[in-house]
Amino acid sequence: MSQHSAKRILGVDYGTKRIGLAKSDPLHLFAQPVGTFNEESFLKVLRDLLEKEGIERIIIGYPLNADGSQNRMTAVVDSFIERLHHIHPDIVIETLNEYGTSQAAGRILIESGMSRKKRRSKGRLDSASACVLLQNHLDSKR
Repeated sequence: MSQHSAKRILGVDYGTKRIGLAKSDPLHLFAQPVGTFNEESFLKVLRDLLEKEGIERIIIGYPLNADGSQNRMTAVVDSFIERLHHIHPDIVIETLNEYGTSQAAGRILIESGMSRKKRRSKGRLDSASACVLLQNHLDSKR
């Protein structure tokens, strides 16, 4: 891996069918969408980002209920995190409660003027959710 003076932070919205991915700018001010992937292509994109841009940490949306309790997806995300740790043991992985990020991402897509047809693309929502999640993390660190 090449040396990078300012490494990026990734935001991940994990789903069993699609994984939304966002990355920070090198100064950790803004989140930008990378795309939506299946798990195999996500791992390839992750490897490419590690090599080309450097990754400081990964923030993964952690599915909790409104009251903070775990739900059926919590164990699925835990399993995904274990697989990531096994493949990339040196990357710091943190979880962040993702409750409400999909709704916030949907509002952002509406406010951006995106047509209803384009908003219906679940992939856009997953990528936007990863951005919301990552931006929440970045804002909390300022």
